[in-house]
Amino acid sequence: MTPENLVWAGLILPLIAAVWVVVFGKAPNVREAGSIVVSIVLFVVNCCLAGHVFAGVRPEVDFGEMMPGFSIAFQVEPLGMLFALIASGLWILTTIYAIGYMRGHHEVNQTRFFTCFAIAIFAAVAAAFSGNLFTLFVAYEVMTVSTYPLVTHHGDEKAKSGGRVYLGILLSTSVAFFMLAIVWTWHLAGTLDFKPGGILRESWEAGKIDKIPLMILLGLFAYGIGKAALMPFHRWLPSAMVAPTPVSALLHAVAVVKVGVFSVLKVVVYIFGFDLVRETEISDWLCYVAGASILIGSLVAMTKDNLKARLAYSTVSQLAYITLGAALATSGSVIGAGMHIAMHAVGKITLFFCAGAVYVGAHKANISDMRGLGRAMPFTFGAFLVAAISIIGLPPGGGAWSKWFLAVGAADRGMVFLVATLMISSLLNIAYLIPIPIRAFMTPAGEEPMKFKEAPLFCVVPLCITAVGSVLLFFFADSIYQVLLPIAGDAVSVDAAEVVKS
Repeated sequence: MTPENLVWAGLILPLIAAVWVVVFGKAPNVREAGSIVVSIVLFVVNCCLAGHVFAGVRPEVDFGEMMPGFSIAFQVEPLGMLFALIASGLWILTTIYAIGYMRGHHEVNQTRFFTCFAIAIFAAVAAAFSGNLFTLFVAYEVMTVSTYPLVTHHGDEKAKSGGRVYLGILLSTSVAFFMLAIVWTWHLAGTLDFKPGGILRESWEAGKIDKIPLMILLGLFAYGIGKAALMPFHRWLPSAMVAPTPVSALLHAVAVVKVGVFSVLKVVVYIFGFDLVRETEISDWLCYVAGASILIGSLVAMTKDNLKARLAYSTVSQLAYITLGAALATSGSVIGAGMHIAMHAVGKITLFFCAGAVYVGAHKANISDMRGLGRAMPFTFGAFLVAAISIIGLPPGGGAWSKWFLAVGAADRGMVFLVATLMISSLLNIAYLIPIPIRAFMTPAGEEPMKFKEAPLFCVVPLCITAVGSVLLFFFADSIYQVLLPIAGDAVSVDAAEVVKS
């Protein structure tokens, strides 16, 4: 197949899965087998497409203009290709996990669940392949609407309330800020196409926009892309934790939040151009907002006894790492941000898989109730420990490399405070993550060790695979580094590059 046909296939396959699920909704085995098969085929298609993209090909597919200057068009570049590989690869494991969870917990409306899930993956791939801001915006909104039924899956008042917060914040920020930023960009540049080096450079040099308005435009993008969960527009994310755990995994690792931070990074690289951002210093305020989000999210996470709530605020903190990497606008920080999209996706999906497995296997949701549970669920809590190490940023977890490059980027900008912020955040990560497996592997005093009772195999196998994946990312970090190098613009610090290669 040609690269263009592979792009078509990558966009169409998730929609085929959605139709399959609806048609065979009353035959669960056929319904879910089709979902798994299509997810595997999509990953294979994206792997084939990646071979072309990483070799320098930039396949394009154009649907035509919706109105003058606003077209639906796709062009695949390395950052988007990496995101598409992550989303499609984790879709396989999340689908398998969801089967075990939904059946083990006897959830209702499973056909609707898997249908919306497939549409959300379509939106993630469409965002990854987007060739301009308008296409990215459309994919972004499809993601919001398609995941709303997943957030409100249980249908009770708590789920509806969480759904209202989720939909209200994401739609209001995108309409009030994101859409305005897109129209303003088109007015300045006369195009919305993603372009290496950015499309606003000429507008700046021509005097069409001054520093303060350019700073405001960056702010509109940063807060208009609400899925990046930058404080104070982060409340939708903890509110969405009323959803089933497979949805939480989708929100935090596979699709929703990753579409957010991916979009922020893509806007900085291809709309502003990080040379312009760095030279004008228009993102310095965003660096400190991201730094504050990193620390505050970690501090709030420490106060939460509910495991999913703690992981939700952990995600708020970890997403700010990626926003920080984009705002620092150095080669090292951009590569670190791109790496962290992959590292955090694999590590955090493992943690949520573990939370769901504990809920299905032991019916426990609060950390205070998990003392000694590791003896009954050693695979689950062992995987949790491995993923926690990666999120913290310690070897041999993949997160060690992304945090390294982010720290290098902050040092290159001379922002010592932000280097310290990254170090302090890692210490806070230890404080709110490591006590969980320690508590779980401690047998309660005066009681016999619990009998072995893991969650269903469909839950346990995926979390073990992703835990192993978070370690493999440490040893194969150079592959991701090489993929991201073309978007870095200028040379990354030689010392930093040599460290990851060795």
